[in-house]
Amino acid sequence: MRTITKTKMTSNEIGRLALEAMLLEVSATPKPGLVDRNNSGAHNDMNFTTFMKSAASLAGSFVEFSEEGFRRGRDKIPPSEVFPNVRKIGVAAEKNMFLATGGINTHKGEIFSLGLLSSCAGYLEGSGSEITADGVMRLAGEMCKGICERDFSGVKNKSPDGLTKGERVFLEHGITGIRGEAEAGYPTVRNVSLPALAEYLSDGLSVNDAMAKTLIHVMADAHDTNIISRHDIKTAQEVMRTAGEMIESGFGLEDIRRLDDDFIERWISPGGSGDLLAVTYFLYSL
Repeated sequence: MRTITKTKMTSNEIGRLALEAMLLEVSATPKPGLVDRNNSGAHNDMNFTTFMKSAASLAGSFVEFSEEGFRRGRDKIPPSEVFPNVRKIGVAAEKNMFLATGGINTHKGEIFSLGLLSSCAGYLEGSGSEITADGVMRLAGEMCKGICERDFSGVKNKSPDGLTKGERVFLEHGITGIRGEAEAGYPTVRNVSLPALAEYLSDGLSVNDAMAKTLIHVMADAHDTNIISRHDIKTAQEVMRTAGEMIESGFGLEDIRRLDDDFIERWISPGGSGDLLAVTYFLYSL
């Protein structure tokens, strides 16, 4: 894993990198079924401008996440006791997002992950520890320990009408989504997308092209709960197989454009994979 060369990182710097990751994720083009600079993907309620407004509303929140982590790391508070306050900041950030977008959910998943990871980076800085991608991911797992058990323990007793999309996917398929990814220390990013992005960039690809291609690696590895909730588990598995076959055979941007056309026609949106792409760039940029 890459280690930052700076001796200090301020909360403003960490927050800026989180915002940069969010902006570069939506800007990466083409992205199958997702909003990018070419089109709105498999969405009719949001576009590139919606994402710009949303991201602008969240700039200060990522600094807050980092500052919270810094204070807790400086005061030697156990990581498991930090997450409740991080979630409170996340709730406020979501309200800002919905105000900016008129109630449209553009960045809820990225608020969770980038907010958590910004807090972890701040915590490491505050505690005097070295900030590395590996260290940030491991700390995220410590902060989130038990989140799946806590969040999903009462799902079976809920009314079907009261279930969130994530709860419904867990109840039907046992898939924990981004909560499980975070609690496990982001294994998809650690083992798949971060090495892929680093390799593409070292090969001389532009940030845009490297991110567009890295997204395919995420799609091949992650059970995308957004696809499952909008379609079904078979569609999600088909997407994973298709992405895996593209990687095995070698692929370029034109192949991604064709997949984008297919996903738009079939209304498939791998939104969870897009969130992990933003996480990947954030950790790389550290």
